[in-house]
Amino acid sequence: MRSYTELLVRTCHSRGAHAIGGMAAFIPSRRDAEVNATALAAVTADKEREAGDGFDGSWVAHPDLVPIALEVFSTKMEGRPNQKERLRQDVSVEPGSLIDLNVPGGTLTEQGLRNNVSVGLQYMNSWLNGNGAAAINNLMEDAATAEIARAQLWQWVHRGARMDNGEQVTPELYEQVRDEELSQLGGREASRYGLAVELLDDLVLGSEFQEFLTLQAYQHI
Repeated sequence: MRSYTELLVRTCHSRGAHAIGGMAAFIPSRRDAEVNATALAAVTADKEREAGDGFDGSWVAHPDLVPIALEVFSTKMEGRPNQKERLRQDVSVEPGSLIDLNVPGGTLTEQGLRNNVSVGLQYMNSWLNGNGAAAINNLMEDAATAEIARAQLWQWVHRGARMDNGEQVTPELYEQVRDEELSQLGGREASRYGLAVELLDDLVLGSEFQEFLTLQAYQHI
């Protein structure tokens, strides 16, 4: 991803176009000071990285974060409207680095499995209720996040991946975790979780990887 973001700046500026950074998914909390502090620190660090890389602007998940992004970029650009003069000719990206999915030190954990199941259920429920973006675990999640969650689940189940504790991810383990996480959300009778479970099960347990997570859900809205 680092290779991609730096190449984006170089490509945009070489063509005289603005390079706009991505969304910081963290959302602030007006009720929990600790959550709020964590979100503000994470967004600040994210925007400082973007401004330092040469981006000309960015976007955020919540209006309370606009002042942070504005301050970071205004400080970096010192009154200039953009950074298009930074052509980033120092950036040299090989094609292979753009498809390198290796995460140093990354492991498959039970918590990661549970998080993907919970996010998948919560997002599908939100989507079925008419909301395409949902605040989940103090993060603003959209279809892209849910796509990652269900794609990883499908791959882990169908490839028999093993977690760092040695346990294999099987359809039975997925169903066990699904039921446990669902109970934390109020069960099948709460909101539209009954249907959300059916749809997520089909996405994760189906023999074929489906093109898009909401295709079968359209008939239910």
